[in-house]
Amino acid sequence: MRVLFLACLSPKTGNCTTAERIRNHIVAAGHTCVLCDTREFNSASDVSSLMTQEPRFEAALAIHLFKGGRLLLDAGVPFGVVFGGTDVNEDVKDEHKRAVMEEVLRKARFAVAFTDALKEQAQALLVCESKKICVQPQGIETKVALHFSWSDFLHSTGVRTKQVDNLHVFLLVCGLRRVKDPLYLLEAFAEWHSQNPLVVLIIIGPVIDPVFTAEVEESVKRSVGVFLAAELCQEELHAAMQKSFALVNSSLSEGMSAAILEVCLEPLCELTLCLQQREKTRVIIVHQNLTYLCLSWMPQQI
Repeated sequence: MRVLFLACLSPKTGNCTTAERIRNHIVAAGHTCVLCDTREFNSASDVSSLMTQEPRFEAALAIHLFKGGRLLLDAGVPFGVVFGGTDVNEDVKDEHKRAVMEEVLRKARFAVAFTDALKEQAQALLVCESKKICVQPQGIETKVALHFSWSDFLHSTGVRTKQVDNLHVFLLVCGLRRVKDPLYLLEAFAEWHSQNPLVVLIIIGPVIDPVFTAEVEESVKRSVGVFLAAELCQEELHAAMQKSFALVNSSLSEGMSAAILEVCLEPLCELTLCLQQREKTRVIIVHQNLTYLCLSWMPQQI
């Protein structure tokens, strides 16, 4: 079977990594899978035109109901969709986008949610057939670069210390866009660093929103103990995670963080702080494979 697969393919992002893993699985099953970036298409008619070209596609798949799913509405072949996270957490708040996503769910043969919670949320917020949504936990893998230099990495970010082995590095991995809110902990870490210079926060990830990235750069420059690192390939990123004291996630909206899953698969750092549903001040702490759920949490309590 020849399958068209649409996803947002910003390099070195969780979405891109997930899409590549799904594509590889489809190919391993004996099918042909053509992975395309949703940003290459302006409308469903663009995809419809592609579907008429030889060799013909026999099926289609998309990640994210709005960004990808809407492009398959006139595909003319059976298609499925994978919830991305922001489609259910954010886009559903927009009446037009919600109507489009409900149409996508109506026409789709199936929809995949990575967690039971995401399925339940989709059912609560979108008109859809419950039997169409299946839960499939996200597949992940970890690869650590063997020749990664931790000291060179720290130096490149601006960290200057002779006590590298005693550093407590908190690593915040995210594509630089507002929904990831990497500046949420900036003041708390700056204050902590002023009390203990061996505690630092390093924000690392690809540029997604150039305007917001400029804001992050300026904020980091004005702060102490907070640094911004250039994006790394996956193997080097896993090596940096392995050397760090903690992995931090402060996203305002998260479907399923690939970085956190990677830590859970093979503990790459000692501690994971996952700040989720912050309007309810909830934080999930994973420490040496033990998970703690803490309520009434504020940044200053780190």
